[in-house]
Amino acid sequence: MSSRTVIRGGLVITASDEIHADVLIEDGRIAALAASGTPAAEAFTAERTIDATGKYVIPGGVDAHTHMELPFGGTFASDTFETGTRAAAWGGTTTIVDFAVQSVGHSLREGLDAWHAKAEGNCAVDYGFHMIVSDVNQETLKEMDLLIEEGVTSFKQFMAYPGVFYSDDGQILRAMQRSAENGGLIMMHAENGIAIDVLVEQALARGETDPRYHGEVRKALLEAEATHRAIKLAQVAGAPLYVVHVSAMEAVAELARARDEGLPVFGETCPQYLFLSTDNLAEPDFEGAKYVCSTPLRPREHQAKLWQGLRTNDLQVVSTDHCPFCFVGQKELGRGDFSKIPNGLPGVENRMDLLHQAVLDGHISRRRWIEIACATPARMFGLYPKKGTIAPGADADVVIYDPHVEQVMSAETHHMNVDYSAYEGKHVTGRVETVLSRGEPVITEREYTGHAGHGVFTPRSTCQYLN
Repeated sequence: MSSRTVIRGGLVITASDEIHADVLIEDGRIAALAASGTPAAEAFTAERTIDATGKYVIPGGVDAHTHMELPFGGTFASDTFETGTRAAAWGGTTTIVDFAVQSVGHSLREGLDAWHAKAEGNCAVDYGFHMIVSDVNQETLKEMDLLIEEGVTSFKQFMAYPGVFYSDDGQILRAMQRSAENGGLIMMHAENGIAIDVLVEQALARGETDPRYHGEVRKALLEAEATHRAIKLAQVAGAPLYVVHVSAMEAVAELARARDEGLPVFGETCPQYLFLSTDNLAEPDFEGAKYVCSTPLRPREHQAKLWQGLRTNDLQVVSTDHCPFCFVGQKELGRGDFSKIPNGLPGVENRMDLLHQAVLDGHISRRRWIEIACATPARMFGLYPKKGTIAPGADADVVIYDPHVEQVMSAETHHMNVDYSAYEGKHVTGRVETVLSRGEPVITEREYTGHAGHGVFTPRSTCQYLN
């Protein structure tokens, strides 16, 4: 029994094209496209017809940076794989790549198995994994090769968080050398954690305990320094590098310089750095704690350089770093000591809408919106053209997007399992109407029609910008 769906009359937008076309879906994949109103399109027949007149038909978003159920600072991220992937679907994201964690003293395999157990049977949309490498040794390096064979092809290291995830330069170099051989991609949290810890200690000793000091001690120069150092280590290793959650203009400059030299260096930023700033961290009555994440929010003048980086392709991807902690009972752990506030923001549901607003605001084009949110993350992490585009043979991960509906972002209406919105009260134009994941309706005209267990683990090939 084959199942067919046809989407009629919408403007199909991919990273490369915009065309008024009808889309035929068969057995969970895109079967054909034909210009609307032509005999070829009229010949499409299906059991289910979706009218997309006046709407956009776009690929499902690919969020390559989420942390569902992440243990951090004595607590856990508040979204499970079930609630987090459901919220992703509501926001037009149909694939997430989450981070499995290796704990110090344990193998990569143990960490990956633990994350498979959390996700399997619980996800509303498809998912993959990156591997956080916290303990580089000879066994770990061998395991990296095995994980690549299983479709876990990227490895994250931290220059921050000494005593937790931190790797020193020697460990980073060894992992990079291994990835140069096996085709993996090293993802780097680039902040000088050793220096930051000194500044944290000094700030607390001065009685500077409020959330805004989180931003003041995690200096932009220490993000830039770490970005520069990561680039040079990757250059020594002959390895590619992907720098996550770039927030500072000085770090963008380091990436731009490396790319001008022809190095295989890539950068990601996140909506919080594009739309929020240190003004939020400074909100009174401990409200600033809601905005504590690392890298931290920066002064507003950094935003223009991040948008510029996205336009010039010195930054290639916008992911969310979705890592929510409730204000009550979780963020509050840091009352009286900003260093104890769990680091992370909710955002997996907001990304596609915020970036559409950026199109309306003139920061990026419509096709660039799809490029940075769908196509490039899929290519970067070995999912393209299965994910990230609307083309024959691709998975039918399709969003019907109404570009005209106005909405107000709020914790009262979002579907993430967290008690506040980082964008509370923000007016945006554009909203997801219907979402298909492999041809199955997950959101149907603003009703959730999906279910836990529809989403499956999706093995990835290596970075497609390096072949």
